Amino acid sequence: MKSPSILLIEDDPLITGLLELYLDRYGFRFAVAHDGASGLALFYDRIPDLVVLDVMLPGRDGWSVCEEIRGASKVPIIFLTGKGEGYDKLKGFSLGADDYLVKPFDPKELIARIRAVLKRSHPTLYKDSAEFPDLVVDATEYRVLVRGKDAGCAPKEVELLYCLASRPGKVFSRDELLQAVWGMDYFGDSNTVDVHVKRIRDRIGEHPAWRIGTVRGVGYRFETGAS
Repeated sequence: MKSPSILLIEDDPLITGLLELYLDRYGFRFAVAHDGASGLALFYDRIPDLVVLDVMLPGRDGWSVCEEIRGASKVPIIFLTGKGEGYDKLKGFSLGADDYLVKPFDPKELIARIRAVLKRSHPTLYKDSAEFPDLVVDATEYRVLVRGKDAGCAPKEVELLYCLASRPGKVFSRDELLQAVWGMDYFGDSNTVDVHVKRIRDRIGEHPAWRIGTVRGVGYRFETGAS
């Protein structure tokens, strides 16, 4: 599966820091700019697969940046902004934006919208699935297939397994998995992750080519012959 590249143009360091964590956890490549001019420079230098764009930026605002990008490219653009009035949304879409998300927002919702826009714009390139010998983790259909048969995983089990399997070899702490799968507002403890990992292991078993490995004192990783 191709790893999509995201250009995030956002001047709030707290938001960029949070989104960097989520983009990394969900397997995206990304670059960050904190103002309109440097965002455009990065756009022309890298030609990303999708742009996440704030409106209120230092120097050139997001409206102007969107207009220039759309004049040069069909790369999808998602506005992420505190300007939530109806006329602001209409202006964003009239300038060629593909989606519009108002702050405050749930990072997982932004990830879902990024995936949806990418699938619409590049339907043959981007799939929310991780595939290995005798194992398919399909995060779109919320199914896990083992040797072609549905393993009967619950939705959170599918999300957790996809988070691990989409980044083979990467070690995830329990807290990282809690944030990625259950979200920032979840009040449970890390034992939730352990319980779900046990259920997943019971459902999918082990295979010579893959398994969920435990990193003692840290968390888990999806191990393959290459990881």
